[in-house]
Amino acid sequence: MMKARFEAVLFDLDGTLLDTAPDFTTATNILLRQKKLPQIKEQDIRTLISDGSAGIISKLFAMNSSNPQYEKIRHELLDLYSRHLADQTLPFKGLVELLKKLDVHDIPWGIVTNKPEIYTNSILEKLDLASYPKVVVCPDHVRLTKPNPEPIILACNKLGIKPENTVYIGDHIRDIQAGANAGAITIAAAYGYIEKYDDISKWHANFIANQPEDLLKLIFP
Repeated sequence: MMKARFEAVLFDLDGTLLDTAPDFTTATNILLRQKKLPQIKEQDIRTLISDGSAGIISKLFAMNSSNPQYEKIRHELLDLYSRHLADQTLPFKGLVELLKKLDVHDIPWGIVTNKPEIYTNSILEKLDLASYPKVVVCPDHVRLTKPNPEPIILACNKLGIKPENTVYIGDHIRDIQAGANAGAITIAAAYGYIEKYDDISKWHANFIANQPEDLLKLIFP
């Protein structure tokens, strides 16, 4: 139960606000099929999404950025993803209700993500969410990305609200580190894209939401 005063709520995007795994799975499996490689299950790709295209390519194609083929594979994957990024993506259960309640209480909410702006904006537009967040911060807008606090501090500055009066919710340790480094109240989204063997208790978030519906109970006890 959150007793601290807060004036704004910021969300990570993938694995926190939106369940984007189905569309990542679609794009990845199309590429794997083209390369005559085994398909991947959605439950397995959920553990890779937090590291973006680099994480997927590293695990499934066994290559990193030093490989001459890396950029070609990355471009192909992102091109496929851009075509399918809102086919099945939806807010997690209970998140629409939470966003509506924040709006009713005149509490501004926003997004701070490591997802590039081109994909972030496209998803929000396709889901008819683009006009609702009061601020959206992507890697394109900052010099340093999470776990550096710069993106969260920028979002707070745009809202005119101090970080210590802001809640930041994310499903990766870098989200919690960024929030803590900014001085924000942090909530770990344990329902998100948690890497295998990751111990969320070691992230030292102020609160943990085991299910998406827990966020509503934490923010509006």
